[in-house]
Amino acid sequence: MTVPRPETHAVDRRSLHERIAADLRDQILSGDLAPGASLPSTVHLKERFDASNATVQKALQLLKDERLVVGRAGAAVTVRDHRQCTVRPASYMAPAGSGEPYRWLTESAKNGSRARSTLLEVTECEPPADVAEALGLPASGTALLRRQLLTIDDEPAELVSSYYPLDIVRGTAVTERRKIPGGTPTLLAELGYPPQLSVDRVSARVPTQEQYRALRLPGGLPVLRTLRVVFSDERRPIEATVMVKAGHLYELQYEFTAG
Repeated sequence: MTVPRPETHAVDRRSLHERIAADLRDQILSGDLAPGASLPSTVHLKERFDASNATVQKALQLLKDERLVVGRAGAAVTVRDHRQCTVRPASYMAPAGSGEPYRWLTESAKNGSRARSTLLEVTECEPPADVAEALGLPASGTALLRRQLLTIDDEPAELVSSYYPLDIVRGTAVTERRKIPGGTPTLLAELGYPPQLSVDRVSARVPTQEQYRALRLPGGLPVLRTLRVVFSDERRPIEATVMVKAGHLYELQYEFTAG
């Protein structure tokens, strides 16, 4: 029996305008095309990709929809002064001081951005399976959900769904539909559950319908999904948060020491 050989080069089945946009997107996100720089002319792109004018314009429209470039037909298209943002999760881990804003807000403001959090819902529910497992919930167990939308300069940045064990938060301000000064890490610490360890699991996924609408996503680009589990003393899980952001606009930076 003849065993078929695996193909060494998979066929790119995307349409030509999607492939053109992908190559230009990579140049933008890697910094080869810096903020304020003009994209190659339509004539150049037509020659480079052996494409028609209409195909090139469709590719450029994708990048405009993704908020990576600005311009109009017949004029130079330039890279927006808003490249892929680097997020450093370690900056947000420690609880905020008494009366201080949530650390995500203060860290975002350091870049000169206007950051805001909007609380969308607070309810008891059965969480996703991976969240339930992380919190050690029994089958069909419920948790307290606080969902919020984070925006930067009035543009949606991240959809955050935080889940808490009911035996820890029942009867506290966590269950109320209002913002908590300093964020829930500060309140949990005051309740005797200081965060001691956080574990992130990051994956790229196709956005759900809810995520697509809330983040105003363009096309079929993936999102970055982070499942963060926070542990207190004796490695007790006290919070599991699912954070979803546009994959083409954000990157995560982690730092490690040797040893």
